[in-house]
Amino acid sequence: MGLVADMELAADMTIKAPAIVAERSSADGSQRVRWVFCLISAAVVVATLVARGGMILRDPDNWWHVRVGLDLLSSHVFPTVDAYSYTFAGHPWIAKEWLGQILLAVAYQAAGWNGVSVLTIAAIALMSFLLTWYFSREFKPLLATALTIVLAFLVSWNYNARPFIFTFPIIIVWTAELFRAARDEKAPPLWLLPLLCLWANLHAGFTFGFVVAFFAGLDLLERTRLSKPGLLAKWIGFGLLCPLVTLLNPYGVKAILATFTVAHGNEAVPFIGEWRPFDAGEHFVHEGVLLLVMFGLLVSRLRIGWAKALLFVVTLHLFLTHIRFAYLPFLLIPITLAADVALQYPALSARRWAAEPRDGLEQFLIRHFRLTCAAIAAFFIVAAGNLIFISQIEPSDTTSVSAALDFAEKHNLQGNVLNSYDFGGTLIFHGIKTYIDGRTDQLFLDGFMKRDRATMSTDGKHDFEALLKQYKIDWALLLPDDGRVPFLQEMPNWHKAYADNNAVIYQRDR
Repeated sequence: MGLVADMELAADMTIKAPAIVAERSSADGSQRVRWVFCLISAAVVVATLVARGGMILRDPDNWWHVRVGLDLLSSHVFPTVDAYSYTFAGHPWIAKEWLGQILLAVAYQAAGWNGVSVLTIAAIALMSFLLTWYFSREFKPLLATALTIVLAFLVSWNYNARPFIFTFPIIIVWTAELFRAARDEKAPPLWLLPLLCLWANLHAGFTFGFVVAFFAGLDLLERTRLSKPGLLAKWIGFGLLCPLVTLLNPYGVKAILATFTVAHGNEAVPFIGEWRPFDAGEHFVHEGVLLLVMFGLLVSRLRIGWAKALLFVVTLHLFLTHIRFAYLPFLLIPITLAADVALQYPALSARRWAAEPRDGLEQFLIRHFRLTCAAIAAFFIVAAGNLIFISQIEPSDTTSVSAALDFAEKHNLQGNVLNSYDFGGTLIFHGIKTYIDGRTDQLFLDGFMKRDRATMSTDGKHDFEALLKQYKIDWALLLPDDGRVPFLQEMPNWHKAYADNNAVIYQRDR
């Protein structure tokens, strides 16, 4: 009987073998299509950014982040007090984004601002690849690619050569994997903890990782309703480990506390563009997308659960309160809702797509998988080579004010400088101590920012004169439309030394 059974089993396996091989081949083909579409998403984003390379160097803070990184590389010392301004020299200040600043500095040392641009675009390309990868796990690859490109455009306002750009791939992986674990009713992957530690050394926004983990835990709680106390205990343990691993940075708990100086009561926030509330007139595309999404949620039968709905509300609130958080609703919410949409609308799902025959384009990509990947890789290499060796990318003239600084150097302007906020970064980069700069998360507080703004008002001449005397200011580098320019024009012991479309220089008479 054993021999007969073995012969029957062998015959059955012989019959099923072609089907198993075909199924495995189909699965391999589906994975190859996913890979190619992920690479295509990244390539489209890279092509767009290469065509507009200067857009990622438009922020005044690009300058001082690179300078801090260069100083860290040369001194091997993590700063604890301010050494870049004369108004707050010696006050507590930490380079809490030290690792991101070092990455920018290394890129600058390798290829100047072209190298900084290449590194920044590479981080955005990785973000796009990962978005498509996670979307294509739930949606058809073509839909996943289209969705990624749309979202990449919606968060393009955040594309900048600053440390937080390196955290975009991290926050995507962090969110996708935690909500996947909650959906599958499994413990959070422990390998995410080193990723959080990396995040904590790249940018202060790592504390939002705690928020994402909290909402993923709520999603698990909503699903299990306390029926799996052991699993819930693992999630609680993971949550307790999150702040502990982030202490593995040069500043320990100070890095966590520093994030709250922005979130609570920072007087500089209302005066800085990226921290201002959402303006529908200026960002009408984002408004249209949000209204379309809300309309879809209201008229559809889509059910997402209260935990995810609460996360949507929180991220939307942050975006409407501070425009810089555009990436939160437009990246995190689609990631968290993708599985629910695919489950409730099977026509869009990757599972149904995988069961269908491959169309002509997909068959072509499967047959020529290596050639296609090689062609896309060659495109990336050519794009990087063009940025490094051919293009001449420099920060915006509105922040570099290179002509004005050349004049200051040529005429040996010395002493304390009164500078407009937007020029603080370039002054730090060129070794000139600032009156004010972009490090307002830790410095230029305790009424300083409010007083500075008061000197720009039409009735602020008295305050302005007191400021000049207090800080012993010898020259001024200001925007042409700075409210203090008329006061300097009226002062008998000051004269205009230089002017162009981007900056004016006033100098005190000796």
